Amino acid sequence: MSMNESSDAAPVSCIGIILDGNRRWAKEHHLPQLEGHRVGLLKTLRATVRSVQSRGIRHLAVFLFSTENWNREPAEVSYLMDLFLEQINKEVAELGKEGVRIRFAGQRERFSEAIQAAMHDAEKHTEQNEGLTLWCCMSYGGRAEIVAAARAAAAAGDEITEASLAGHLWTAGMPDPDIIIRTSGEQRLSGFLTWESVYSELFFIDAKWPDFSEAMLDAILAEYAQRERRRGK
Repeated sequence: MSMNESSDAAPVSCIGIILDGNRRWAKEHHLPQLEGHRVGLLKTLRATVRSVQSRGIRHLAVFLFSTENWNREPAEVSYLMDLFLEQINKEVAELGKEGVRIRFAGQRERFSEAIQAAMHDAEKHTEQNEGLTLWCCMSYGGRAEIVAAARAAAAAGDEITEASLAGHLWTAGMPDPDIIIRTSGEQRLSGFLTWESVYSELFFIDAKWPDFSEAMLDAILAEYAQRERRRGK
């Protein structure tokens, strides 16, 4: 029985994960620094999506590339762009065959035309899927998202309310995450889901992202089930 099927456990509708520690993982394993990104994106992420979906959880948001990550060394950014294109065209397509719906959240206009086209195609080809929705946060920043939502609401002539802003977020349609996980031992959210995370339960684990496992996910779900969520009440 999955946690979501247990009458004694708090239901989980959405999990957010900050995929941290790829470069440090590669260094510890005496591998080229960028190899950690490849393992994390093309192996660990795929396995995690399947694990989350198998537990009846309907939404998973992953922090793949922040607005600040554009400031990294050009060689690393270029490598990541190639990796993202490979991931979208191959790995995401495979997940789509398994019923996963793909959505992208962030500043799409900052990516190459090839990546933007791949994003569009992935969303279009999976929009009828009814399994887990994978939210890929790319060129994403929580403050940037709120600013963009406010501008969009103003341009639409909407009254500025929490509901109107939420409807213009890049993640519109995604439930607020019940759980946010950050790997690699860092204990901050770094702009991930700033609006959406106000009542999320936070889990900071020492394991670096390429080492994240199904057992770690289950341990987090088990601890979450024991927490009391008051939501300010």
